[in-house]
Amino acid sequence: MKILMVCLGNICRSPLAEGIMRHLSATQNLDWEIASAGTGNWHIGQAPDHRSVKAAKSFGYDISTQRAQQFNHSMFARYDLILVMDRNNLKDVQNLAQNEEERNKVKLFLDNDEVTDPYWDDALFNPVCLQVEERCKEIIKQLS
Repeated sequence: MKILMVCLGNICRSPLAEGIMRHLSATQNLDWEIASAGTGNWHIGQAPDHRSVKAAKSFGYDISTQRAQQFNHSMFARYDLILVMDRNNLKDVQNLAQNEEERNKVKLFLDNDEVTDPYWDDALFNPVCLQVEERCKEIIKQLS
């Protein structure tokens, strides 16, 4: 299974999802490839936001070595499942799909809800981290 997590800048939500899912799938001995990307290009090559790194670390996850990348069309072929953090990014990724098969790979990370972007509020990083962790556990149960 190859899963790509997507948010806007690839520095807050999707790096959390990537790091947590990578860690949890490894502890379950699942041979999964997990990555993340952003629909925007502002942070390409940068580490996750220091607040995401801190929140992840407080829950036992190390995301400090990740680097932001921008979502591109070739990622449809590389990944089996593309999980997007909110509806705006869902629309942006789906607009890049060239056929129904590609569109069907793209889903909201929270099924029918959005992961709040914590970028503008420091107090949201830990709750978002917990929310992402719980959802990653659910996804592993559903797919394994």
